[in-house]
Amino acid sequence: MEDGQVYPLPVYYDGESVSGNVLIGMKRGGKLEHQGIRIEFLGVIDFYADRGSRDEFIALSQDLARPGILSQPTTYPFEFSHIEKPHESYCGTNVRLRYLLRVTVQRRLTDLTTEREILVHSPARYLEPDTGIQMEVGIEDSLHIEFEYNKSKYHLEDVIVGKIYFLLVRVKIKNMEIQILKRETLGCPNSYSDSETLAKYEIMDGAPVRGESIPIRLFLHGYALTPTMRDVNRKFSVRFFLNLVLLDEEDRRYYKQQVFSFL
Repeated sequence: MEDGQVYPLPVYYDGESVSGNVLIGMKRGGKLEHQGIRIEFLGVIDFYADRGSRDEFIALSQDLARPGILSQPTTYPFEFSHIEKPHESYCGTNVRLRYLLRVTVQRRLTDLTTEREILVHSPARYLEPDTGIQMEVGIEDSLHIEFEYNKSKYHLEDVIVGKIYFLLVRVKIKNMEIQILKRETLGCPNSYSDSETLAKYEIMDGAPVRGESIPIRLFLHGYALTPTMRDVNRKFSVRFFLNLVLLDEEDRRYYKQQVFSFL
């Protein structure tokens, strides 16, 4: 999306070739003298807070034409074969990772440049078995809760399934919810971390009793999630957490946080 408008973009995968045609248009009867035409394939990381700060992790270039004069519209084919695209495209709160095709018509005074963005998608990879999570949280002699989730890694259309057990309840709990928290951390050029609550889901309204169990079933497809990204090019990370939040009758909050991975 740009300037409030939504544009379709082609999607590619890691190792896939990127090819197409570049059309240099001309006005009728016009001529264009140039010092060469080239196309570049770029992988870039832009930082919103530091305008002009950009990190390039891919920079490939091909010459399309030698210096000369164009007197009519001309098409130049190109192909970048089997390009390694190590990171998924990402548009976050403070940082954006993009892949670009940039065409430059070199001239003596001012170059003519245009860019087109493509999207890169990395399919989910399950590298090892996921045995789920079991944890306990409590306040001594007042509250003891045990909770479990079926997995710690989920794809973006998955369902989080779990259960909460109340082993000891001497605090008057009136409400309980789970939250999905996204944390975006920038390592360079300035260390900065930003957190955003993407989802809140009430799982209990009212006071629980000892021995009670509360099921959890949270469908992820309705939320704006992205894959977990770890230390991307040593510039930024995106992590997700599942917060269990309890509110008592005196409006005191009790938290338990667990990191999750989205693939």
